[in-house]
Amino acid sequence: MFSVRIRSMMELEKMVTVSPQTTVGEAARLMASAGVGAVMVVDNEALTGIFTERDAVYRVIAAGLDARTARLADVMTPSPLSVDPERSFGYALQLMHEHGFRHVPVVENGKPVGIVSARDALDPEMEDFICEAQRREGIR
Repeated sequence: MFSVRIRSMMELEKMVTVSPQTTVGEAARLMASAGVGAVMVVDNEALTGIFTERDAVYRVIAAGLDARTARLADVMTPSPLSVDPERSFGYALQLMHEHGFRHVPVVENGKPVGIVSARDALDPEMEDFICEAQRREGIR
């Protein structure tokens, strides 16, 4: 699983992008409806930040900000580290571990194309899929 290229395991329906002017409340609603823990903040097709559940708790709720008016530009993690879709999932997990975050945007040619999370490593369906793909390729 850890040697699998990120491109082959990205779930495009899990990629949610918003503008920096999106309110925290709007972002939270999008995250809830998509069942994701993070949104990528994009301006002119370029990744400018990421906003996560953790950001909502620490930077909005704990700071006493109003989610209806606070803009992501003010509470997002700016210029997040990202990975190329051809890197291995293991590389992305190591990056998350080393830097203490759970989501990594996937960027290709300067544009966000997906997102991976630490949760992806725990997905039993993903493990089954990868094992079957490896079996078919004769790797195992």
